[in-house]
Amino acid sequence: MKGENPMRVLPVSLGRSFNGLWFGTGAANLGDGMALFVLPLLAIAVDASAGGVAAVTAALTLAWPLFGLHAGWIVDRVDRRTLLSAVNAARGLVLGGVTAAFLADVLSLPLILVAAVLLGVAETLVDTALTSTIPLVVDPVGRSRANARIEATINVANQLAGPPLAGLLAGATLALATGASAALYVLAVGGVLVMTVRRPAAASADPPAAGRRRGELVAGFRFLWRQRVVRTLTLFTAAMNVVWAVAVSLLVVYAVDPGPLGLTAAQYGLLLTGMAVGGLIASVLVEPLRRWIGTTRLMIADAVGTVLFVAPVALDAGIWVVAAGAVVAGAGSSIWRILAGTIRQNLSPPELLGRLYSASRMISWGVIPASAALGGIVAELWGLRTAFVAATVLAVLVLAAFVPFALRTDLEAAVRGPADDEAPVVA
Repeated sequence: MKGENPMRVLPVSLGRSFNGLWFGTGAANLGDGMALFVLPLLAIAVDASAGGVAAVTAALTLAWPLFGLHAGWIVDRVDRRTLLSAVNAARGLVLGGVTAAFLADVLSLPLILVAAVLLGVAETLVDTALTSTIPLVVDPVGRSRANARIEATINVANQLAGPPLAGLLAGATLALATGASAALYVLAVGGVLVMTVRRPAAASADPPAAGRRRGELVAGFRFLWRQRVVRTLTLFTAAMNVVWAVAVSLLVVYAVDPGPLGLTAAQYGLLLTGMAVGGLIASVLVEPLRRWIGTTRLMIADAVGTVLFVAPVALDAGIWVVAAGAVVAGAGSSIWRILAGTIRQNLSPPELLGRLYSASRMISWGVIPASAALGGIVAELWGLRTAFVAATVLAVLVLAAFVPFALRTDLEAAVRGPADDEAPVVA
């Protein structure tokens, strides 16, 4: 943008309501980071196979294709503060139950899978409410900064602090990690209650007729499919998530002893911390970087990062190469989420924010359960490296397809807004 200092950071306060949402997001995501780290370790502790460990990842994301549209409809019709408070409290109860089952020595893979499904359903509601609440408490000019702050917080709590903290606590007992995660979900409720959020004027609390309800459920999907920029970014996100699903579900098997890298649980936590460091740095610098090198180049960087996430394992590289790839991938992933999220918010009517987000997430995350399960099957039949080789080939193909789209699309205009403009595509 002409006349702007590309490296200028704007630390402007975004208001009390956003700060409450920010705090609640931080506490809940620290709980998320610990829970997501420890659930696969619990599966290993109950002697699950590589396929069983991958099934935990699949179960965590199963709710998006099955419940995603309903989550968006619910978020657009109920008070966001009440919803976020209730769901975070429910997540605390689920992790408390897992902790009790482990201490009583009755925990099994089926129980872990049930807990993962419930946490996945909760995530559809919380994530949809979070992204659709930001535009209700932050003006358009501040949304990119708000998204960057939320993304930085998620990286610090969910990935930077959560895994090593969970690994440290798990060194004493896995129950300590799950119990701390449960307590953090409850703490998040306090931050959420600070918010004052007005519902969009178009929302209605009256129960709709059956036909009207079906129309409302798919309204976000219809808008997404008509909005070519959001639609195309959603499809590319889905393709990259196939790669990420294989990597995330199987990396723990490759990295943690008796896997090839032979890491301890604490060392694996540090590996994930390296990925979070990349994401944190990127989320802090995304705004000055966007002004300096542009939205298009930044989003292409994420597609490159996806390749570098899986290629080192496919090539049987050492721990330092694997860690370097994870750092770059973490940086690219943060950039993508911030910029794609801002584009979606700017191109969506306020009354459709929840449903548009859930429709987008249903597509982009709907591929994860099947992809994680397929990756587990490939690993069982032909070995871990074969699964990562296949993921690397797909990542390269996605990169080759995304670059031409990004170069002919004015993604910068979509990030700047305004909300009711569709970013032009130049042939």
